[in-house]
Amino acid sequence: MSTNSEFLHSIVQNLPNEPGVYQFLDENNKIIYIGKAKNLKKRVASYFSKNFDNSKTAILVKKITNIQYIVVETETDALLLENNLIKKYQPHYNVLLKDDKSYPLIAIRNESFARVFYTRKKNNDNSIYFGPFTSITLVRTMMELFKQLFLLRNCNLSLTSENISKQKYRVCLEFHIGNCKGACVGRQSLEEYNANIKQIQNILKGNSHKTVNFFKKQMEIFAEKLEFEKAHSIKTKLNLLKTFQSKSTVVHPNIHNVDVFSIAEDEKCGFVNFLKIMNGKIIQVRTFEMRKKLNETKEELLTLAIAEIYQSNQMAKEIILPFKIEVNFPSVQKIIPQKGDKKKLLELSQKNATYFRLEKLKMFSKMNPQQHTQKLLEQMQKDLTIKQLPIYIECFDNSNLQGTNPVASCVVFRNAKPSKKEYRHFNIKTVAGIDDFASMQEIVFRRYQRLILENQPLPNLIVIDGGKGQLSAAMQSLEKLNIHNQIDVISIAKRLEEIFLPNDSIPLYMEKNSETLKIIQHIRNEAHRFGIKFHRNKRSKEFLHSEFDEIKGIGQKTLEKLLSHFKTLENVKNATFSEIKNIIGKQKAQIIAKYFNISL
Repeated sequence: MSTNSEFLHSIVQNLPNEPGVYQFLDENNKIIYIGKAKNLKKRVASYFSKNFDNSKTAILVKKITNIQYIVVETETDALLLENNLIKKYQPHYNVLLKDDKSYPLIAIRNESFARVFYTRKKNNDNSIYFGPFTSITLVRTMMELFKQLFLLRNCNLSLTSENISKQKYRVCLEFHIGNCKGACVGRQSLEEYNANIKQIQNILKGNSHKTVNFFKKQMEIFAEKLEFEKAHSIKTKLNLLKTFQSKSTVVHPNIHNVDVFSIAEDEKCGFVNFLKIMNGKIIQVRTFEMRKKLNETKEELLTLAIAEIYQSNQMAKEIILPFKIEVNFPSVQKIIPQKGDKKKLLELSQKNATYFRLEKLKMFSKMNPQQHTQKLLEQMQKDLTIKQLPIYIECFDNSNLQGTNPVASCVVFRNAKPSKKEYRHFNIKTVAGIDDFASMQEIVFRRYQRLILENQPLPNLIVIDGGKGQLSAAMQSLEKLNIHNQIDVISIAKRLEEIFLPNDSIPLYMEKNSETLKIIQHIRNEAHRFGIKFHRNKRSKEFLHSEFDEIKGIGQKTLEKLLSHFKTLENVKNATFSEIKNIIGKQKAQIIAKYFNISL
């Protein structure tokens, strides 16, 4: 496999299973193809996993040297964004889309007794526009629904209060056949009409709960009257309303000339995403990496990224940011949205910055696994202020649900990865009742006393699940064994995920996106999972023992066979005679069947 093939393969492997748009680039970093996908990973992978009968597609694949993508919320958004980007970049291998082909919008005209209609062009007339929509059939059906439900006018008359009061108009056929209430002659008030327009706006914004309830009641009334055709007609409208998609994140006709910035970061780098919106459409997407030199803050990195973007892009009149930055730009408004459509755009940008960061991290760990692990361990050593590189880590957790069957677990990580064959369980032997501190003291002492006696290597780092009390108990055992100065020890408390160090009353708080914290959480969660599993199995076995003690002729070995196969007592009770016989033989199966009333 060539170096470039390995590079493309690593990108494909790390693509998210999300809807989005992908871009194929050639050796000159020029976009040669843009496509949409319901699942980015599956769609892009299909280009590299089969032979194409179409020679043009085969040539396209050979020319790909890089892949870029943007994640969106829905498949419809992917279709709309693909349309925008193809029109802007006109890639060689895409079908050319002509600019006069636009997706339909629904408009509410800014006038007295507002008209509602669909259009493909947005005019600067202060009207309110909704969409765009990918199906003209759906738009036409919704328009018909509005007309039937709210009896809207469809004429072009200027229905000002002055014209109506002067009786300039006469009702038309639409009024006589019941499709209009006659606002032109004063038979409908402006307040009533505007209330209907408000309902339509709510539906188009996605707030259709009340309208759905209205349809449901209508459908029930028709059904009770045995008017099933009318009920079915209402049901059709109801289904349409439920599936109606009113908004798109990537295309919004009421947002103009806006740039969006977001950032994700780790200890070494910042990952900045940039979206440019012109005339309500996302027309440019870029995500790039910025390496930290002097431990720069997010604010500093984002400011530098904005300056970098505007060296090659015209600055928008408005920029959307995730937080405040100190730099001001002439004639540019900075916005930190808290809700609404602009907030959704910011969230979309943040989502793409986060995916880009994860992609880079996964690619680095796969292509340079040893170097990645080494850097990770070095970062852990630095973050935790410990003496040794934590190559070999052990973590302890107690488990005593409802005060019964106290047990403990010890899990082992080597090079930041689980070593499951080295996991160990402990039954608490010397502690009566619930005493987490004494239990922790016992298992830590037993574990390392055995390692010392067997001349086994000790871990570089011990992680205790719990707070200062559990940490102190563990340290007491290590001091008894005189190894407390040989091993680094920390504990992690569940409530605030704070890290405690020996002889330090002030906990260490780590960033949520810290790789060190994520590894410690992973270790702690593994210890908890492993301990809970052992605890449940033990309780299950004891319960089975107590039940089977009542059955004469069933001994320990038979019990173990049944438990190994059926797992729980309930499964034994629900098993057939034939199933039980296959495990323990006919004679003992008859005893079990008789005791539990199982048919022979």
